[in-house]
Amino acid sequence: MASIDSMLGRLIEPEIRSLLEQKNYKELRAALIELDPVDIAEAILVLSPEDRAVVFRLLPRTLAADVFEYLPFPEQEELLHSFSKEQVSAILNEMAPDDRTALLEELPGKVTRRLLGLMSPEERIIATNLLGYPEDSIGRLMTPEYITVKEDWPIKKAFKHIRRTGPEKETINVIYVIDENDRLVDDLTLKKLIFSNPNSKVADLMDRQFIALQAHDDQETAIEIMARYDRFALPVVDSDGTLVGIVTSDDIFDVVEEENTEDIQKLGGVGALEDPYSQVGILTMVRKRTGWLSILFLGGYLTSKTMGVFENQITSEVWLWLTLFLPLIISSGGNSGSQAATLVIRAMAVQDIEQRDWFRILLRETGTGMILGLLLGMMSLFFFYFLPASESLQQQSLHSQHFLLLGITVASALISMVIFGTLIGSMLPFIFNAVGVDPALSSTPFVATLVDITGVVIYFSLARVLLAGTLL
Repeated sequence: MASIDSMLGRLIEPEIRSLLEQKNYKELRAALIELDPVDIAEAILVLSPEDRAVVFRLLPRTLAADVFEYLPFPEQEELLHSFSKEQVSAILNEMAPDDRTALLEELPGKVTRRLLGLMSPEERIIATNLLGYPEDSIGRLMTPEYITVKEDWPIKKAFKHIRRTGPEKETINVIYVIDENDRLVDDLTLKKLIFSNPNSKVADLMDRQFIALQAHDDQETAIEIMARYDRFALPVVDSDGTLVGIVTSDDIFDVVEEENTEDIQKLGGVGALEDPYSQVGILTMVRKRTGWLSILFLGGYLTSKTMGVFENQITSEVWLWLTLFLPLIISSGGNSGSQAATLVIRAMAVQDIEQRDWFRILLRETGTGMILGLLLGMMSLFFFYFLPASESLQQQSLHSQHFLLLGITVASALISMVIFGTLIGSMLPFIFNAVGVDPALSSTPFVATLVDITGVVIYFSLARVLLAGTLL
């Protein structure tokens, strides 16, 4: 369903309020007719439910249906309750089939059945067919509002058919050629038809090369194919090649927005929200965030317990010095891992890389992690030498040669942690994808927590090795 983001809508809202207060409905109707549906939708969103219903009753039937499509689901449901059966029937019959399907699948089953009964027989058949496809399938996304012609038609006849049926269709940029059994055999651009010989036949323009979607495929397939071939609209066929609908770019934009929002939420360690953030209740928000927070809390607890294992094996003075730099070590590893995970997840989402590319990415990220680790390691030695973190520690029994050795320990741990974090962050999405789990679940908090636990082990293990025989 289309989203609303228009400055004009906010500007005209006071004028609508003023005309409503004056009950100057004639002038209000005349003003609304001149506006774009998306601007009207934005303007009436801030009105009271009663005033919103009044505005809708003033709109012509076709315009009312267009405005209704741009409203969020809660406002749509609210308006349906305020309309008479005749008004609901008019709105539903005039709505674009794909937008109407999105509305009906959000409503309770009883309400959907009642609304289906208010539609015209033709529109009810279209609605039930679309609702019969699996959720998140291309069949739910498609619209049956397209133009078809037969290959044996003269171009003159095709244009006559386009002029007669075109105004009611979703798009006329692409004309679809079907055979006597309604199977798709080609698609032709309107431009190609316009510049053709009017006395020739449709078959003379055909090359029988076309790209089509399968109705039961996942909606993400439509995103990939439309992006790859740069198409404005794509035909949808069933298992035997019969043309059953088309998917247009505005439908794809809505799906892309939903997919991107879901991935971003998962990357932040939050369960995907089914509704816009502003419409999600507190209890739902808590439920979506509790799972990840509990897992991350457990990870933090394991980090603390891991530190306790080494505390008994390292002298208190050295332990104090080492723990001083622990946040630096594990945060650097977590940050590098989060960077790698974000880049790989996004590359997988836009089909820049595939599952078979995992080894190439492993080599690439190993090199990247080594370079980044060396840079941070040299920075730590520089700051360590010129800006010691704790002069009081330096002045204690830690002699200068030992103090330098501690600095080398920190730098070595930084290099190791950045390489390790980079490898974990880049490989987790491939591992998740291989077992059928959404790669976006290898989120930033998840990677950071995993690196935290292993970082403590790497850091203090390196310290035990490098400081053995001197400070230990």
